Amino acid sequence: MQYGPIHSLPVYRKSLALYDLSKAVASYFSYNQDLFSLKKSTSFRDHLSDSLLTDADLIIKEITSAATSTSYKSRMKSLTFINIMTRNILSYCNGLERDGVEEKEYLNLLRSEIKSFRKSFKSWRKSFLNGES
Repeated sequence: MQYGPIHSLPVYRKSLALYDLSKAVASYFSYNQDLFSLKKSTSFRDHLSDSLLTDADLIIKEITSAATSTSYKSRMKSLTFINIMTRNILSYCNGLERDGVEEKEYLNLLRSEIKSFRKSFKSWRKSFLNGES
């Protein structure tokens, strides 16, 4: 499967939506409203928020890397890494919930966005595994 610009990939658009929602959730739940200084915070919730943003951003980068790479090994490495990061994001949701977040509906919204992303991702991944791209 030959793809045009990366922006036309459904999985890429889903990863952008996942990042936007992750950013909104991180901003809402962090004690420090300056998202750029979350790493400096000593709050567990701020660390989870920072990790959430970092992994959501890395998913976008790994999708780009996998889509543009000509190396099968490099693609498979990116696909594995994306799987790990989506599991991490689910773990961050659980961590925020255990940290006392009361607005669980926002976490459930993020979980459902991850589920939607994974569905798109699995479909896209199959195209690599079948040798179509």
